[in-house]
Amino acid sequence: MVKKILIILLAFIGIYVAYFALRTADFYKAIYKNGQTTSPIVKEKTEYNILLLGYGGIGEDGKAHEGPYLTDSLMVAHVDIKKNTVSLTSLPRDLWVKLPTKSKAEFHSKINSLYQISLNPTNYPDVDMKKPGSPELLEVGIKTVTGLTIDNYVAIDFTGFEKAINSLGGVDVDVQKTFDDYEYPITGKEQELCGKEAEFEQVKKFMEPGFDEEEKKKLFAEKPELETFFKNISEDPKEAFPCRYEHLHFDKGVTHMDGALALKYVRSRHSLQDGSDFGRGARQQQFVQAVKNKLISVGMVTKVFSLMNEVKAHVETDISVDEMKKFMGEAGDATKYRFISIHMSDTDYLKSSYSDYGGYILIPRTGEDNWKEIQTMISNGILEITPTPTPLPTSKVKINT
Repeated sequence: MVKKILIILLAFIGIYVAYFALRTADFYKAIYKNGQTTSPIVKEKTEYNILLLGYGGIGEDGKAHEGPYLTDSLMVAHVDIKKNTVSLTSLPRDLWVKLPTKSKAEFHSKINSLYQISLNPTNYPDVDMKKPGSPELLEVGIKTVTGLTIDNYVAIDFTGFEKAINSLGGVDVDVQKTFDDYEYPITGKEQELCGKEAEFEQVKKFMEPGFDEEEKKKLFAEKPELETFFKNISEDPKEAFPCRYEHLHFDKGVTHMDGALALKYVRSRHSLQDGSDFGRGARQQQFVQAVKNKLISVGMVTKVFSLMNEVKAHVETDISVDEMKKFMGEAGDATKYRFISIHMSDTDYLKSSYSDYGGYILIPRTGEDNWKEIQTMISNGILEITPTPTPLPTSKVKINT
């Protein structure tokens, strides 16, 4: 009898393992974007630089978010399997990065636009892209800034993010400070005129090149309220089109967040108390740790099937099957990993500036294209050298080529 029960138990386990393998294979086939499913793994390799990127993408209704492939979130996770650490470096979206060109002419762009540029190579014929349609150009830009060579990437759109968090039953986040954001964009209302159709009709001609300057001066002299409206369109869009935005409020303390609320929490960047990309970067790192804690608390296996089903149409990666198995093995004991947060802002390593066309950008405080100090800071952060004892790190982070 005992033998019979054991045989039944083993058969059940075998069926479960086979089912798990089939489900994960289907999920992997859906998200893998590199053309090969296996790659040799060097056994002694213990450090990986994983690019984590989030973007708007296409919503469930088939409509694209505004700037659907501008990367709203950029982080590099330096995973050290030997030391059991994950160092998260947040990259502000306005970093001004020099791109390689075929003509060798200088060309810069904000780092959050590089993924979108790679998806539209015909619009940028001089930009030197080895793999158009992939995050390769973004990885080049990130290496320029951080000095780290990206091994793999994982990309998720807003819909996938919401579905993943909902599949986990939500996440408990310890909000560090109370804050309000009165300028959070409402999806689908990016072009709404909010009852200002008549005003917009009168000024829209002045938004395109070739308009009559005298006509513009005359109109604004006669109707100064239109001049104010016209100015607000570019300088204070919330004032010009208030219906495009909603008011967010978060209280300090532990807050349970579903997918929709979590997306707002990690995207918000117009708060007087916790605004800008720098506050947002810190919140995104904090949220990653909250997700890790939730996965540990519920047990990854209990949620993995529903999670895979929910997000497979919204995730892309180039992590091979072999590497995925290795990472999944580590994820089984995620409690042993420590998180290290690495930030940069305009109060330390960066300074605000403006591009030739007047757009707001961030450059190194030591000068445009001079990333050496920031690379040193990131390297020392990964090595947990605090404070930096010398202008240069005492040893180097392993950078894979």
